[in-house]
Amino acid sequence: MKHYGCIGKKLTHSFSKEIHKELADYEYKLIELGEDEIGPFFEKRDFEAINVTIPYKQRVIPYLDKVSDIARRIGAVNTIVNKKGSLYGYNTDYYGMKALIERVGLVLEGKKVLVLGTGGTSKTARVVAADMGAESVLTVSRKKTDEYISYDDARAIHNDAEIIINTTPSGMYPDVDSKPIDIAPFFKLEGVIDAVYNPLCTNLVLDARKRGIKAEGGLYMLVMQAVVAVERFLDIKIEKSRADSVFASVFASKENLVLTGMPGSGKSTVGALINIEGFELIDTDREIEKRCGCSIKELIAAKGEVCFRDLETEVIRDVSSKTGRIISTGGGAILREENVRSLKQNGKLFFIDAELSRLKASDDRPLSDTADKLTRLYNERIDIYKATSDVRVPDLATAAKEAEYILQKRMELIP
Repeated sequence: MKHYGCIGKKLTHSFSKEIHKELADYEYKLIELGEDEIGPFFEKRDFEAINVTIPYKQRVIPYLDKVSDIARRIGAVNTIVNKKGSLYGYNTDYYGMKALIERVGLVLEGKKVLVLGTGGTSKTARVVAADMGAESVLTVSRKKTDEYISYDDARAIHNDAEIIINTTPSGMYPDVDSKPIDIAPFFKLEGVIDAVYNPLCTNLVLDARKRGIKAEGGLYMLVMQAVVAVERFLDIKIEKSRADSVFASVFASKENLVLTGMPGSGKSTVGALINIEGFELIDTDREIEKRCGCSIKELIAAKGEVCFRDLETEVIRDVSSKTGRIISTGGGAILREENVRSLKQNGKLFFIDAELSRLKASDDRPLSDTADKLTRLYNERIDIYKATSDVRVPDLATAAKEAEYILQKRMELIP
């Protein structure tokens, strides 16, 4: 039996197995190895081809018989092919990083580029940036050295940088609330590339997009480097159209579909009518009630609205950190920016814009249990719903039609 896979220290949340399944017909295993297991693994050479990820992209080089020119220039290997007992090392991250930068539409020629981080992917980004004509490429590290600048220097001295490429794990699941740098001081910033692919949109990417700056996470890079890896594994050529199709398929299988809107707008009903294979329906109000052991009405009556909102934020952060979900939110979920950020890290927000005349006051909704309260909430929130949504769902005749509309729009927006 032929053996293919990926070695790394922690691979629990890797997407590589799913991507390779889309690209090729072989069994692809995720192989977690400790530092002391690397040597014995390569001594056996019991594999046809493997990928290498954090933290072993440089560590594996001494075990190889031949290393490609690009991998040698970078000083890191992420793809190894066993050719009749001889191990050949390649760096397909180079092609993935370049493809991602081109996809976003960034021009690096003549630009100042900051690369955050000093590991194997950082080395790749530096070589790619240089090859794409960057005027200067500076590596940013937590510790300033002759080779690296500090984050303080990046913000204070090099805040005229036009491109930032993050290669650190900051913002990666489960540490989704973090970000490697605050981009506010960078007044000439034109583009942000983040090698992190889980979540789909890190806080760094969301910050950039909020300013109208071109930015994207690392999923496209991951897929495109896998395409080149498969080409090396099997000695074949994969057309770009197929590679892009695989990316679209993987992206569609991950991106959450989030429903927002007024209490009584039908979010739960519509959510139950949306059928996406493999997706799980989550109702955040129901999750809140599970955690507090009582109804939301009882929770607010006993501990107040602030307590309810705090628990809501906790639930939204948790349910949004996973992919492949249809998430029906409470009416006030969009009132806190941190909730919107959490929801957008892995999802698109679909606002069900039900007309006020269609909404009904309900005793089980203490914030909208009378017609006057409902009208006041609608007027207070309508602009926030519109501003935070990615798609506005018009008030259609039935919930089934709204579900159909959402599915159609979702497919149109898959990149």
